[in-house]
Amino acid sequence: MPRLEVAADGFRLDDRPLRIISGGLHYFRIHPEQWADRLRKARLMGLNTIETYVPWNLHSPHPGEFRLDAGLDLPRFLDLAAAEDLHVLLRPGPYICAEWEGGGLPSWLLADEDIELRSRDPRYLKSVDDYLAALLPPVLPYLSTRGGPILAVQLENEYGAYGDDSGYLEDLAELLHRHGVDVPLFTCDQPSDLERGGLDGVLRTVNLGSRVDAGLAELRTHQPSGPLMCSEFWIGWFDRWGGTHVTRSTADAAADLERLLAAGASVNIYMFHGGTNFGFTNGANDKGTYRPTVTSYDYDAPLDEAGDPAPKYAAFREVIARHAPVPEEPVPDPVPKLAPAAVELTACAGLLDQRERLGSAVHADRPQVMEQLGQSFGFILYETALPAAGPTVLRIAEVHDRAQVFVDGQPVGVLERENHEHALAFHTPRHGAQLAVLVENQGRVNYGRGMHDRKGLLGEVSVNTLAPESWYSRPLPLDDLSRLSFTAFEPASPPVGPTFHRGHLDIEQPADGWIALDGWTKGHVWINGFALGRYWSRGPQTTLYVPAPILNAGRNEITVLELHGATTRTVELRGTPDLGPVED
Repeated sequence: MPRLEVAADGFRLDDRPLRIISGGLHYFRIHPEQWADRLRKARLMGLNTIETYVPWNLHSPHPGEFRLDAGLDLPRFLDLAAAEDLHVLLRPGPYICAEWEGGGLPSWLLADEDIELRSRDPRYLKSVDDYLAALLPPVLPYLSTRGGPILAVQLENEYGAYGDDSGYLEDLAELLHRHGVDVPLFTCDQPSDLERGGLDGVLRTVNLGSRVDAGLAELRTHQPSGPLMCSEFWIGWFDRWGGTHVTRSTADAAADLERLLAAGASVNIYMFHGGTNFGFTNGANDKGTYRPTVTSYDYDAPLDEAGDPAPKYAAFREVIARHAPVPEEPVPDPVPKLAPAAVELTACAGLLDQRERLGSAVHADRPQVMEQLGQSFGFILYETALPAAGPTVLRIAEVHDRAQVFVDGQPVGVLERENHEHALAFHTPRHGAQLAVLVENQGRVNYGRGMHDRKGLLGEVSVNTLAPESWYSRPLPLDDLSRLSFTAFEPASPPVGPTFHRGHLDIEQPADGWIALDGWTKGHVWINGFALGRYWSRGPQTTLYVPAPILNAGRNEITVLELHGATTRTVELRGTPDLGPVED
């Protein structure tokens, strides 16, 4: 069977030189019915390999559970890659970063408050061992040594930016080998982290977006012989709420791709196609201030969020053609898009009124965090009785991540982690008034030491300096809205507080499109039960991508959870996106 050889002068496969020209394509950010289309377009651009991470947190939503169904059917994705004659670089983590919720680490690890992530902590390594024991048996037939497309497997991910314990990397390598991985392993790090993130006997690769010559020279300093490879060539970037839409000049990115290939290096373009952080899956960064990532992962990539060729597609294809064979087939045309349509949302359901339909409360002497409740995504509703009428100050040690506060169902304020807010003053109308605090998990930190990111109300919570001794913590994962009871919207008495709004759209032929929420403030959107993701009027993006496969020919149901209020009852389906203003 063919095996990738890591030789002194480069990669070899079947005793022939191989230059890896790869692109990032994350199956979990793409609707599974669109996998084949994206893979075909990768081959047509001239790629011979695709790279994908594996999100441990989605595959293992609970301890002892492992899923490979629907959009997590990794074997099917690998079959489709092989059908396009594409090799695969598999990056199973356990940590993946990827601007993904928690960097791909399952939230249930944090049920142990003092667990040390990405370390030799026995609790962590036992969980990693269990994960690999579940993941690898169905993947092993796809290793190139067994006739499959997987050329190599990554060991951890940019570990040098996090730690320097080579013993931890040795443990992970031993686990991969013990579970049957017999293709080469590789590490990837930014140039300044190559020493800390590498492991003797394992191929080092470098991640960079510019200064190509300097980055490759630094790699040579730490690895005097063997293949030169850039495992993440950053040709765009991700966006955060409240920022601008980040782009990179096509000419600039193409020039650096030319430099990499002219140097004889192998490359993985990050990203070839970014896709979407559907549902609640976006990550966040925290380098002193918490910054959640937006729903779109367009990444200014060669294929845009809808899978259409963007300017970088033709430019990169031209560069690749100077160094490797490129199919003679033409550049694919854009796929059909939805015709514009306005949809009135005529029914509503108050979240606070129907909280018991969405989750069961747990009683304790203090607020429980999501991880204690076995919850990964969504919201928690905390409730307690206020002891006295009059001026009141609520203090919370840490809000993770955004808390809307209500007294007897009336909104009295918001506390945001991003703004370092910890206290809120309001008037309590009566003894025993009901305090409700709705906390949104806006995405666990995916990079750096802030990854130990439990969600909810953390630390001490006091009301006028005294800590309430009775709390009800209600998990609201919002993964099943079927129990909600909707009533007709009444303009004379609009609902107060977070509210689900529902309407219907009839279409003749499903097609890709975008839903725009002009006049809405903040919340989430579902179409036919599929969670599209978050919207927020602060931008930058003002539309959410709607994949054609989630639509029906005929009637379609649109549900919007608006957390604050809207100046309209209408949403709009469009044929073009708006990802926001581009930074200067």
